[in-house]
Amino acid sequence: MDPVVRPIALADIASHRACLDAVGRERLWLAFVEAPPLPEVAAFVSRHLDGTQPMTVAVAGDQVVGWCDITRAERPIHTHKGIMGMGLLPEFRGRGLGRRLLAETLAGARQAGFRRIELTVRATNAPGIALYLALGFTEEGRLRDDFRLDGHVDDTLIMGLLFDGTS
Repeated sequence: MDPVVRPIALADIASHRACLDAVGRERLWLAFVEAPPLPEVAAFVSRHLDGTQPMTVAVAGDQVVGWCDITRAERPIHTHKGIMGMGLLPEFRGRGLGRRLLAETLAGARQAGFRRIELTVRATNAPGIALYLALGFTEEGRLRDDFRLDGHVDDTLIMGLLFDGTS
């Protein structure tokens, strides 16, 4: 049975944190190597519940197995844009679930009035880059030698999407 993709709910917070922690502990994809404490995750999720900042989860049974969120930039000159983050548990990758999560979250961002979405991705994350390109993102820059952990060195790509059709 395919996981259900839907907006996050308060009841998902602990399971979302567990998923976030599992992906972080892979030490390859996220900007952290373990999830923040539960109160911090709860505060982050709570800011995404009013419809102004979309956050979508993939749920298998009662377990969050993936997420995608767009957080609005806070400075007045940047409130038209959001920063995207996402992740999937390893056993759910490569099955189109990331595409479903991102498409649903981007639709929510458009509805919430975002004009620009940006993200960063490791240059060696070919499946992630292919997904982002397929959904309209373009590469806007490269931070050379930006990622160093456990002997792994990588560049970070900066990608962006403009909802007015020009990327």
